[in-house]
Amino acid sequence: MPPDSASCAATLHAGPAASQENTISASPRLQAGSPAFRATARAMFVGGFCTFSMLYSMQPLMPMFAQDFALSPAAASSVLSVPTTGLALALIPASFLADKVGRKPVMNIALSLAALLMLLAAFAPGFQQFLYLRALFGVVLAGLPAVAMAYLSEEVEPLSLGHSIGLYIAGNALGGMSGRFLAAVIADHFGWRAAVLALGVLGVAGAIEFWRSLPDSRHFKPLPFNLAEFRRDVASHFADGGLPWLFLSAFLFMGCFVSLYNYLGFRLLAAPFNLSHSVLGFVFSLYMVGIWASAWVGRMADRFGRRNMLWLMVLLMAAGLLCTLADSLWLMVPGIALFTFGFSAALGGQQLDRPPCAGGFAVADGAGHCLVYLWLFGGTRWPAAG
Repeated sequence: MPPDSASCAATLHAGPAASQENTISASPRLQAGSPAFRATARAMFVGGFCTFSMLYSMQPLMPMFAQDFALSPAAASSVLSVPTTGLALALIPASFLADKVGRKPVMNIALSLAALLMLLAAFAPGFQQFLYLRALFGVVLAGLPAVAMAYLSEEVEPLSLGHSIGLYIAGNALGGMSGRFLAAVIADHFGWRAAVLALGVLGVAGAIEFWRSLPDSRHFKPLPFNLAEFRRDVASHFADGGLPWLFLSAFLFMGCFVSLYNYLGFRLLAAPFNLSHSVLGFVFSLYMVGIWASAWVGRMADRFGRRNMLWLMVLLMAAGLLCTLADSLWLMVPGIALFTFGFSAALGGQQLDRPPCAGGFAVADGAGHCLVYLWLFGGTRWPAAG
């Protein structure tokens, strides 16, 4: 996590700038229950919700893209793989930018531009143009997830930090589930363009609320980019005995999860299931099981050990995946729920293993960014490989 602002005061220049920084450092941090904290929590929940709803709402629409543009399932999955690739590659540059110009401006611009690009995508004349817009969407959207944790760590007092981060993560999870559900239902009645347009309108509304609610940074201090220090930070993470394995397992878990949900629609819309897109949206709502699993795994890991829980969750994922091979919804749906539960609990357990990172940059939270990058990249390339 970014260090307390007081720990960085010695690095500041003397004179008027030092006086200004001392004033900023003396500002109280946000406490749970205060109006400013509630506004921050609301903004972060909305930002996380819109980020994941606009990003993952394409999954139930993939069969429509395949049909309308005569694409293979692997090619249709690029509507998700392309923006997540752009997002993953832009995370670190966005963090560097936020260290120079501030957290709030980067997040505001990221969410606003992403919402506008979502609106434009609804009117793309062809699939290639749609992909160009989705790629740019992923790049600009990176500014919010890359910076959100750094903003909260700087502005919220330690005792209230877990609450604020929990609300942001809850927004991510609910956004991903709601985006999939809304897109499926709207597309079933009005087509995929209407679904994309609706998610864009939702994103614009969320961007306005985010800009209106999020307080200005009071503890941010611009920091110079030090390439040598950044390289040392990254090297230290990969020199650790456990972190590389944590990164690898994150890559594998996310690859399995996104691949399953990418191709789930193709299977359930075809014989012998022949579900409608609206019903498919309810199937995607099984992600709610994963939200509960993420909270549950922390208690169980304290009781039975993190390693034991991890392997148990891997077994649950495997069992659920086997159930999805059946031609009966009575086995298919519980299998999806079981797989989602195991995945979310396994990934939540990895977050518990993530060590705190030192350093003054937003990007210095290197282990977290590596995890995010590998989650996204794992979920990007597996579906594209077909």
